[in-house]
Amino acid sequence: MFILYAIPIGILAGLALGGRLGRLGDLRLRWAPLAVLGLLVQVVLFADPVSAVVGDAAPAIYVGSTAAVLVAVLRDVRVPGMAVIALGAASNLAAIVANGGYMPADPAALASVVDLSPGYSNSVVVADPALRPLTDLYALPAAIPFANVFSVGDVLIGVGVAFTIAFAMRAAPPAPAAPAA
Repeated sequence: MFILYAIPIGILAGLALGGRLGRLGDLRLRWAPLAVLGLLVQVVLFADPVSAVVGDAAPAIYVGSTAAVLVAVLRDVRVPGMAVIALGAASNLAAIVANGGYMPADPAALASVVDLSPGYSNSVVVADPALRPLTDLYALPAAIPFANVFSVGDVLIGVGVAFTIAFAMRAAPPAPAAPAA
């Protein structure tokens, strides 16, 4: 849910820098449907009824959906901000794969967040997580809407999303093609 804050921050930054909201329509991400599908799979996967049905396949589905999002982001890595998103997504994927399809979370950070679903979750406490610096070590305060634990990768994704939005809002519309001689 950390990314939900990056979107309005990017829009406000874009407006503050003289950008226009309408220019977001000019942003062309080639494999955006794959990224959206990967994220939707995760939203559904973390719902209690679905997590109960998929059972032991949940970690593999989570890894696959996270990899799909990374592939989509890499397809557009030349778009300003997407390289930062890719770095964050790769960091998260590395931590998830290294820990068997789960994102380890710091026990204190996880305990500080209320209202986590009891079904399959991407954040779990692990005694000795692999790639610990890339895991969910931090938590948004419980008083903030959508409070959850987050990682350095999540921060990079959020910064990249905000930058991509702000830059797209400021970008000049494409110049018309020169007439053929």
